[in-house]
Amino acid sequence: MADFVGAAMQPYFADNFYNPSSPYAPAVQVRRDYEAAKARLAQTFGAKGDELVMTAGATESVNLAFSGVSGHVVTSRIEHPAVLEAARQHDHTLVEVSAGGRVEPESIAQALRPDTQLVSIALANSELGTVQPLRKIAAVVAAERQARAEQGSTTPLLFHSDASQGFMQIDVQPARLGLDLLTLSASKMYGPKQVGLLWARASARLQPAIVGGGQERGLRSGTENVAGVIGFAEAAAWASAHRAGETERLSALRNQLEKIITTALPRAEVLGAPKARLANFLTIALPGLDAERLIFLLEAKGVYVATGSACSANKHTASHVLAALGLDSETINGSLRITLGRHTSEADIKAAGEAIIAAAQSEYERSGI
Repeated sequence: MADFVGAAMQPYFADNFYNPSSPYAPAVQVRRDYEAAKARLAQTFGAKGDELVMTAGATESVNLAFSGVSGHVVTSRIEHPAVLEAARQHDHTLVEVSAGGRVEPESIAQALRPDTQLVSIALANSELGTVQPLRKIAAVVAAERQARAEQGSTTPLLFHSDASQGFMQIDVQPARLGLDLLTLSASKMYGPKQVGLLWARASARLQPAIVGGGQERGLRSGTENVAGVIGFAEAAAWASAHRAGETERLSALRNQLEKIITTALPRAEVLGAPKARLANFLTIALPGLDAERLIFLLEAKGVYVATGSACSANKHTASHVLAALGLDSETINGSLRITLGRHTSEADIKAAGEAIIAAAQSEYERSGI
C-alpha cells in the first residue's frame, strides 16, 4: 500500500473512529467524509458516488454482479477464478480465446442465447495482461438487446467487466466501454486490501449480498469501512492522475526486459497479445524448465515472479489460462509471469534480466537441454 494512502486512512482508525450511521455531529462528519470519498472515487472513472456498492474486494463484487442472474451466463475460459466459479453456479457457456488470449466479439455473439442474462469479460487478463475489446463486445450485447426488444422479449441482458487489473493503465469509463456492471479492487492500485466496489447501473437488478441495516443501496449491509474507502479514493485518484506517464514508463521498461531475456535465451517465448497487453505485464515461457524451481532461484536473488495468478499459485494448480491457449505442458510448466510497478526502475530491470538469464541457463545446463 502506498504511504500517502495509509496517511489518508490513519485518522479514521483513531480520532475519527465513529460509526457513520450514528446521529451525533462527529459521526455525521465521518458520514460526509465517506460519501465525499465515494464521490471522488467514482469521479476517477466517470461515475457518481451513489452508483457504487462498496465491498470487501473484487471477488465479492463479482459475486454481487452475478446475484441477479436466474438464466444463462456467457464468459471466457481465461477469466479469474472468481468469475468462473460464479458462472458455474448457473447455466453457462465458456467461450474459447485466440492464441494471444483475446476474446473475439464473434465468439460472444455465437454463445448468446434467448435466456442469456449476463456476459462477463475482464478488461485485462490477470496472467497474460491481454486487454480485451470490451467496446466491440458491448456492441454485440447491445445488438442482442435491440433484437430482443423488437421481438417483445423482456429477458434482461447485462454486460459486466472486472477491470481491477487494468485500471492503473487504462481509462476505465463504463459509459465509453458500454458496461452495465464494473468491478474494481483497491489493492490493484496500491490501495488497501479487502476493499472493492461494484459500479452498477440503476436499472441493473441485483440481490443483496448481506442483509441488515440497508447500507450500500441495500445490497451490502453493515457498518461502512470508512478508512478503506478513504484509502481507495486516494489510490484511485493517484492512478488516474499518473496513468499516462506511468503507462509510457512501464511499457518502455517492460520492452527492455523482454529484449534482454529473449536475446540471451533463444528458447524464450513471449505469451499473450504483444499489441494488446497491459504495459506492466511480461509473461514468458522457457520450455523444458520447471518454473517453480526458477521462482525459488530468483527469490534468492531478490527477484519475485509468479507462475500464474495468485489464486492459481495458492491452489498449486496448473494455469487454466495457459491451458486455454492450447499450449503444451512443457511450455505451461516453464512459464513465468513478471509484473512491473510504481517502484520499478531501469536498474531493477537490468538486475532482474541478469538474474532470470542466469537462473534459466543454470537450469538448462542442469537438465541437459
